[in-house]
Amino acid sequence: MSAGAFPVSTGVSGSTAAASSGTGAEDCDTPIPQETAGPFPGDGTNGPDVLSQSGVVRADIRSSFGSSSTVASGVPLTIRLAILDLAKGCAPIDGAAVYLWHCDQQGRYSLYSQGAENENYLRGVQAAAADGVVTFTSVFPACYSGRWPHIHFEVYASLDAAKSASNKIATSQIALPKDICDQVYATSGYEQSVQNLQGISLSSDMVFGEDDGERQIGAIGGSIANGLTVDLAVPVSA
Repeated sequence: MSAGAFPVSTGVSGSTAAASSGTGAEDCDTPIPQETAGPFPGDGTNGPDVLSQSGVVRADIRSSFGSSSTVASGVPLTIRLAILDLAKGCAPIDGAAVYLWHCDQQGRYSLYSQGAENENYLRGVQAAAADGVVTFTSVFPACYSGRWPHIHFEVYASLDAAKSASNKIATSQIALPKDICDQVYATSGYEQSVQNLQGISLSSDMVFGEDDGERQIGAIGGSIANGLTVDLAVPVSA
């Protein structure tokens, strides 16, 4: 599968469905931009280590696992990443693993934020099949003060390698398009995100500002009523 072959869903009203996702073949000559894992990675590099916990390998990351079963609320969001090998003409990497995490509807990070310290929802690890695609079932994250709406992820060579952050081969973030953020944040539960989004732009964001997140903007499909999908191709040097 080439970068351009990654399926990009359509169907969202407005210009969202046409948003650049970095999935075109012309974008597969350099790796996905390397970004900070942030202060709340939960991978053992800054406090908690969810990678060592039984149950972290899962597709549905909406609920906590282990001692809690709390389910994160919000607009349903399916997240799909295609992990591609630059050295092999952007062929899919069979068996590559992704650790993915993001904030909840209130802008809180499980394991860290007040009120969510004892939760581990919205975090999970998945391995890619032969097509290089990993899929997570989640909810649309909030916009919290000072950051553009985003989703964090780390790429590993395999599920076994994903047991330790020292083995990661890429760390990056998905930027969510503004038009779909506006639509989601108009729904109940995202009220604070409306105000926070007004105070930030892609160009002023500390992570995406250098190039306006051009190669990290996810392509959005689906609908708020039936669930949204975000797609991003992730070329890496394996």
